[in-house]
Amino acid sequence: METRIASGFQSSPTLRFLGAAGTVTGSKFLVQRGGAAVLVDCGLFQGLKENRLRNWDSLPVDPRAIRSVVLTHAHLDHSGYLPALCRNGFKGNVFSSAGTHSLCRILLPDSGRLQEEEADYANRKGYSKHTPALPLYTEEEAWKALERFHPVSSGAPFEIAGCRVSFRRAGHILGASSVLVELGNRRIFFSGDLGRPRHPILKAPEPPPKADVIVVESTYGDRLHDDSGALAAFADAIVRTAARGGTIIVPSFAVDRTEVVLLHLRRLQQERRIPALPIHVDSPMALAALRLYKAAITSREPSIAPEIAGKPDILHPENLTEVKTIEESIALNEREGPMIIISASGMATGGRVLHHLANRLPDERNTVILVGYQAEGTRGRSMLDGAETVKMLGRYVAVGAEIVSIPAFSVHADQSEIISWLKSAEACPEVVYLVHGDPGAIDALRQRIESELRWQTVVPRYLERVRLD
Repeated sequence: METRIASGFQSSPTLRFLGAAGTVTGSKFLVQRGGAAVLVDCGLFQGLKENRLRNWDSLPVDPRAIRSVVLTHAHLDHSGYLPALCRNGFKGNVFSSAGTHSLCRILLPDSGRLQEEEADYANRKGYSKHTPALPLYTEEEAWKALERFHPVSSGAPFEIAGCRVSFRRAGHILGASSVLVELGNRRIFFSGDLGRPRHPILKAPEPPPKADVIVVESTYGDRLHDDSGALAAFADAIVRTAARGGTIIVPSFAVDRTEVVLLHLRRLQQERRIPALPIHVDSPMALAALRLYKAAITSREPSIAPEIAGKPDILHPENLTEVKTIEESIALNEREGPMIIISASGMATGGRVLHHLANRLPDERNTVILVGYQAEGTRGRSMLDGAETVKMLGRYVAVGAEIVSIPAFSVHADQSEIISWLKSAEACPEVVYLVHGDPGAIDALRQRIESELRWQTVVPRYLERVRLD
C-alpha cells in the first residue's frame, strides 16, 4: 500500500494524525471518509511547553464534523481533551468500554477541577503570563462531556458513521481496549496503550486481529523492563530512606499505577522486606479509582487476572491512610518521617503531589521514587535527568532528595513485549504506523520491526494524513 499525504482525494478513506505523532501524548487519530469522521482517542498534550500549547490550538477539523469519538482508555493523554472538544461544537457520541466510562467519570471532572484550581492559584500568586489565567475547561464542562458517553461491551461490534467498530482487551488499565475500525473491506487496528503480558492485576492484551493497517504505541520502544531488579530496588529505597528518618514520595498515576504500587507494598510487607511504615494515599482521584479496582477484583470482572480475582485486600497494605480532604493533605506537610506518601500526578505535572514535593524535595533525607514513564518537559523527567532545581507553584525548589527510578512498574509493554504482541497478529499488515513515543523510542522500535518482522513501518508526522484505500 502506498503511503502518501492526502491531497485532492477527499472521497478516499483517510487517517490523520492529530496527536501522539513524534510525541508520547495527545492521542487523536481521525478516520474520515467523505463527510463522515470518527476520532479515535481525544487526549491532552502533556510534557514540553510546545506540546502543551497545542491544547489551546483549534483542531484542523471542525468539531461539528466529527460524528463520534471512540476511546481506547481513560488516561488523560487519551481522553482529557473531550470537554474542550464538546465545548467547541462536538455534538456526537463517545463510545468506550464500561471500565473506561467509569474511570472517565473520575478523571475528567477532576482534570477540570484541577485546571480551575491551578488557574485560580496562578491568578492569586500572580505568576501566570496571562491575565487572567484561564483553565482549558471547567469541571462543569467535563460533566457535560460525560453525558455523551455510550459504554459498549468488548468484542461486540457496533456501527458508527459508516464504520464497523469493535474493542479488544489491551491490558493497560481497567477498561483499556484496542480498537478495530472497519471501513468497507479495509481494517485499521489501533493498539491504544498496550499493557504487559504479566500485569500484576490485569489479563494480558489480546492478539491483533487481521488488519490492513496497525497503529501501535511505542512509549517504551527503546527499553526493556528489568522485572527481576525492580522490586528489590523499590524495597531498598524504602529501607534506606526509613533508616535516615526520611519520607518516601511516590508521584503516581491515579489509575492503575497507584494500585500496582499498593499491591507491591503489601507483598513486601508480608515478606518482611520493608518496615511497617505509615502509608498515605493523597489523591481523591486515586482513591476513587482504587474503589473501582477493588470492585472489579471482588466481582471477578473478566479483565482481572485470575490469580487475584476475588481478593480485593491485595490492594490494601498495612498502615494505609486515605487522605481525602485538603486539610488532611496540608497536615501531612507538618509530619516527620519515616513514612510513604503516594500522590498524583505520575509525572509531577500537577495535583497535590506538587505541594509535597515543594515541601520535601530540598531535604536529603527524603526520597522521590518515580514509578513510570516520565515524558520530556515534565518535572518528573527533570528530576530523573538530575536537575538541581525544579520549578513548581511559581518558584524554584532545590532538589536535595534522593531520586530513584523504577520504570519496570510501568504498565506499558516494553520493546520485546510489543514485538511479541505484533508477532501474534493473525496476519501480516500492509503497514504499521508508530505513534505515542519520543523520537528515540519510535526509531528504535521501527528498526527492530523492520529487521525482525520485515513489515513496512512508517513514523507519521504531526497532522499528516494518509490514504487507507
